[in-house]
Amino acid sequence: MTEEDSVLAVEAVEESPLDVFHEECGVFGVYRHPEAANLAYLGLYAQQHRGQESAGIVSSNGKSLISHRGMGLVADIFNNSIIERLEGTSAIGHNRYSTTGSTTIGNCQPLVVEYARGGLALAHNGNLVNFSELRERLESTGSIFQSSSDSEVMIHLIAASHAPTLPERVAEALAQVRGAYSLVVLTEDSMIAVRDPNGFRPLVLGNLNGATIVASETCALDLVRAEYVREINPGEMIVVDESGMRSMSPFAHAPTKRCIFEYVYFSRPDSQVYSRNVYQVRKQHGRALAREAPAIADIVVPVPDSGTPAALGFAEESGIPFEMGLVRSHYIGRTFIEPRASIRHFGVKIKFNPVAELLRGKRIVLIEDSLVRGTTLRKVIPMLRQAGAREVHMRIAAPPTTNSCFYGIDTPTREELLASSHSIEEIKRYITADSLAYLSWDGLYSFNGDSREGFCDACFTGNYPVEIPRDTTPAQLHLFLANEDGLKADRR
Repeated sequence: MTEEDSVLAVEAVEESPLDVFHEECGVFGVYRHPEAANLAYLGLYAQQHRGQESAGIVSSNGKSLISHRGMGLVADIFNNSIIERLEGTSAIGHNRYSTTGSTTIGNCQPLVVEYARGGLALAHNGNLVNFSELRERLESTGSIFQSSSDSEVMIHLIAASHAPTLPERVAEALAQVRGAYSLVVLTEDSMIAVRDPNGFRPLVLGNLNGATIVASETCALDLVRAEYVREINPGEMIVVDESGMRSMSPFAHAPTKRCIFEYVYFSRPDSQVYSRNVYQVRKQHGRALAREAPAIADIVVPVPDSGTPAALGFAEESGIPFEMGLVRSHYIGRTFIEPRASIRHFGVKIKFNPVAELLRGKRIVLIEDSLVRGTTLRKVIPMLRQAGAREVHMRIAAPPTTNSCFYGIDTPTREELLASSHSIEEIKRYITADSLAYLSWDGLYSFNGDSREGFCDACFTGNYPVEIPRDTTPAQLHLFLANEDGLKADRR
């Protein structure tokens, strides 16, 4: 295949919308606070970036669980009357972006059931790689599933356990699953927070005037003015009930494999993830990129908002002025009126607009956090040239993305990932840049003393810490074949 044929092959899938790794989901929990549901609402609001598909809150008044879930954004789902109905001093919440399970109200979380031992609610961030196997086994023994979400498997496993206490039942259930899970469980009188032994997804512990708070990110603690206590450790279970809070380690030890993409893209820049500030890590990536792949240019321009911290680091290290030469609209709704076909590149133009006065006649370094399929950049770079940019040098603040994720991130198939089958020169030509360079491995881990120990970077390397079943379909993590309305990947 010639270089031109290779580029044309990529164009055949250009119109697919999945040109970024979507955020996984967010969880939040509060135990023993008079405004538990209000705090859960605020915690979800702070973590809206982790999932915009649906949201839900379940509260406990000590006697029963009260639930409200809906499709869409947090602010659209909840109002004062709904929050008032969610009475009680404990609550858990969830923002969802699907990685297994279709986009329906039945798959919204927290999932809530009534079983022999009372009420149980569960909110999950992650993805179980042995979901299909477990579901088939449970169905063969009579379990009836109400959703297509892998999280429901954990509900059935907990309910089927004969262990004497809830923490033991949860531990027994989770010992059977493989993959990523940071989750919170709520009953009428207790709350449990647990993180998988590899620690794929983040989970933090906070305190608000004696109330226990758990969240996916510290930005949620900041909004409710809770004190950040610490990161919940991989394999740790936090149990909070009338007797207080206690920590348990019920699982076999496993190597820590924290998702490096939390630093590259997913987490909010103001969050502290894995005990480091995300913004500072991203700036460090930009500084390393400037040292490794300098460019002769007049200004440094980020692809907002994800590329902004790295672009600032690149500008500081290189001495090239930083400019917001590309402006992003933050008011794009879930639906909009499509224009006629005569308006070309509408999808990109509604999101980005160049500032011609800054770009005219300039050589620019364009910084993005990652390059997935390249279709957005293929439209953005010509847009910058049309606005007057003389040269566009593309710099990516991460190594080439070559593999799908199976641990809770919505990704394209490996075949759709541009870097999996194309050289840097081919990709440069496809996105129409004057030059292209990626961050090296040393640059990616420069914040950690160049050590890759303790992180999962399977999306860059294909080295999966937890074995992936052979029958797993990589396209958006379809862990079992579509039912009537189809299974989109469920990225909690």
